[in-house]
This record gives sequence, structure tokens and C-alpha cells, in this order.
Amino acid sequence: MPVPAKHKSGRLMRYKCAILTISTSKSKYWKKEGGERDKKRDIGDLSGEIAKELVSDDGHHVEYYNVLPDDADKIFDGILKSLMTDADFIITSGGTGLAKNDVTIEAVSGLLKKEITGFGELFRLKSYEEIGTAAILSRAIAGVSVIDQKPIFCLPGSPAAVKLAMTEIILPEIAHIMKHLRE
Repeated sequence: MPVPAKHKSGRLMRYKCAILTISTSKSKYWKKEGGERDKKRDIGDLSGEIAKELVSDDGHHVEYYNVLPDDADKIFDGILKSLMTDADFIITSGGTGLAKNDVTIEAVSGLLKKEITGFGELFRLKSYEEIGTAAILSRAIAGVSVIDQKPIFCLPGSPAAVKLAMTEIILPEIAHIMKHLRE
């Protein structure tokens, strides 16, 4: 089990996280009328479940979770809603590829004050080590939101990509990132 994030002072830091899965197929079954899951037809959200488990195992709290369709306006609204929660950082999974309906990056980019370019570069390098040249198909990005200076990480939708980004990059660095954003 991972160790909770620490500042350089060694003090354990726990943060609140919002997790958004971007997937039209998953969102169809996510909410029935009245806002409840349609468990009979639910196709599951393995990437979201992995992200939630890793965040919790690292000592943080999942403050907000939602599944959204591949629609730029709904993604933008979902990010805005998550920014209005007490979440300290936001993770999205899905919609970072090259297909016509992959619009997460376009929806999120307008909400970023600063891009954390090293995140996408490092993610693609680590992906290359696992999947080879197909890593170039990911447009994964991270940045700091214009609202409350919260970091937003946009990950591919595959469970392996979510696990890689969370365990190798985001969770080991979140305390460091938060320290700088709060200076």
C-alpha cells in the first residue's frame, strides 16, 4: 500500500480529490431519473474505481465523483462543478485520444491558467515504456485551474493508463504540487 503524500518537512498531507470519468457509454447507465445508478444496466467504471481506490489507499479522500458523456459542454460544466467542491485536485479519465468524440482536452483547456507540461511529457514517456509508440496517441495534460488554483489532471480512459499516472506521477508528487500552489 502506498504511503500518504508528504511535504519535504515529512509531515503527512491528506487532500480531497474530485474524479470525473468521461465516457458516453458509461454515462448512459450511470444515472437513472432521480439521480440513482441503473445497476441492472451499469457497465461499470473500472478506471474510475481504480482512481478512487488509489486516492483512498494513499490517504486522501474522494470528495466528488461523477461520470459524464463525451460532450464538451457537459465536461466543462462537470469540471466547474468539481471546482466548486472542497476538492483540492481533480482527476479526469477518458476523452484524451484522437477520436472525434475525444473532447476532454478542449473542454478543460479553457479552465487552465497554467499548464503543467512536464506531466504530459512524463506520462507519455512512461506509457512508451509500457505500450511503445502508441503512447503518442494520448493528449494527456495537467494544469492549474483559473478557479482557486486547483490542479487538474486529464488522463486517458484505460485502467492501465489511470493506474500508471496515479501511482507513478500524480500521487508521488501531489504534496509537492499543492505546496507550490499554496505559496
